[in-house]
Amino acid sequence: MKDNEFRDWSSKAAEWGADYRARLRDLPVRAQTKPGDVAAQLEPSAPEAGEPMEAIFADFERIVVPGMTHWQHPRFFAYFPANAAPASVVAEYLVTAMAAQCMLWQTSPAATEMETRVVDWLRQALGLPHRFTGVIQDSASSATLNAVLVMRERALDWKGNIEGLPGLPKLRIYCSGEVHTSIDRAIWVSGIGQDNLVRIPVQGEKRSMDVGALDAAIRSDRDAGYLPAGIIASVGGTSVGGTDDVAGVVEVARRHGLYVHVDAAWAGSAMICPEFRHLWAGVEGADSIVFNPHKWLGAQFDCSVQFIANPDELVRTLAIQPEFLKTHGADGIINYSEWSVPLGRRFRALKLWFLLRAYGLEHLRGMIRNHVAWSRKVADRLAAEPDFEIVTHPMLSLFSFRHLPAVGGDLDAHNYELVRRINDDGCIYLTQTKVEGKVAIRFQAGQFDMCEEDADTAFDVIREIATELSG
Repeated sequence: MKDNEFRDWSSKAAEWGADYRARLRDLPVRAQTKPGDVAAQLEPSAPEAGEPMEAIFADFERIVVPGMTHWQHPRFFAYFPANAAPASVVAEYLVTAMAAQCMLWQTSPAATEMETRVVDWLRQALGLPHRFTGVIQDSASSATLNAVLVMRERALDWKGNIEGLPGLPKLRIYCSGEVHTSIDRAIWVSGIGQDNLVRIPVQGEKRSMDVGALDAAIRSDRDAGYLPAGIIASVGGTSVGGTDDVAGVVEVARRHGLYVHVDAAWAGSAMICPEFRHLWAGVEGADSIVFNPHKWLGAQFDCSVQFIANPDELVRTLAIQPEFLKTHGADGIINYSEWSVPLGRRFRALKLWFLLRAYGLEHLRGMIRNHVAWSRKVADRLAAEPDFEIVTHPMLSLFSFRHLPAVGGDLDAHNYELVRRINDDGCIYLTQTKVEGKVAIRFQAGQFDMCEEDADTAFDVIREIATELSG
């Protein structure tokens, strides 16, 4: 592709992106294709000779777009959002064009120094104390793995990376059943093992970890010869928003000398609103925190921020410094590749810088407050209907419900079918979960361009299709 062609196709791609965003409301939210439909249209082998961009772009529109679920659709109410505010998308164009490898300060000084600054902007916006510094990771899964690795190394007196785990004490990590599956994977990858992830019972409307049971489990494990290493607290769990008593968890952890990691991947964004910070009261005592600006705040995926009270422990756990990665003649610099598992790093800070400057914190606070209010409105309207029940009450903008038809039958199967019909209709997109072993339907408001009318539409669609299903 020659320079003039690159310019033309870059412009066409940007124009297509703007047109796509403008027509999203006219598209079904979830892809309406059947398994194998897209693959059947793709050639089984790569071409030997290059093809015209006109043909490639036409196939993109013909094959790819119909097979996409539209995460930027304003009636996307299923999983937590993966927002991409337009200003963030523009920043990603620039990052892609520069295609820098930002693993070290010297490989892109602007990327490193901007990351330090914008992460501190976020620390201030969330009301976190100066004791925290931070780093941008690709996802909360990576941040949680980092935290678990530090738990492991600190508990083993930094012997795990050197000696391996065989022959060392068996570690224990504690969490509730409301945490994300990324915690399980971190336990696997770290070598600690699934059997050593201790699930603490939950209690109350927030489905919080029982801190008394947590304390008892730690004491019991010590008596049995295990080595407790850390606790993972949840603020806004993925299923129904399970939120732990962070202050209580931190108190137990300090009593036993354990590391505390707080997973606030979704709900952390809401803490830019002071009125929601009671949900993570005590967070200032944690050792690390993760939240994803690429969920609710509007940053283009991927962009996860990990705040750390003692970054030296993280660097001690992860840093490898061969001669070719050293920066000589510059003291006091940060190489963020030493703060994460991957060596390679994208220029993620740029989209945060664009986002925060283009919209400002007050606009973002207003968006989040609206989402919370509109979600509660839908919950209240469903609760007022005789054939619906609210299973879990709104945690910020997330709640769950069940439809209870007048006729009997298998309620789980009925609600699975309701979700299927809603999603096949295409107007809105929901997903299901299980609460106490029973199927519930999740509703979560958080798409960047959503308006109150979209919430009203969601209620109407749920009510209409549930009525049709009941016959």
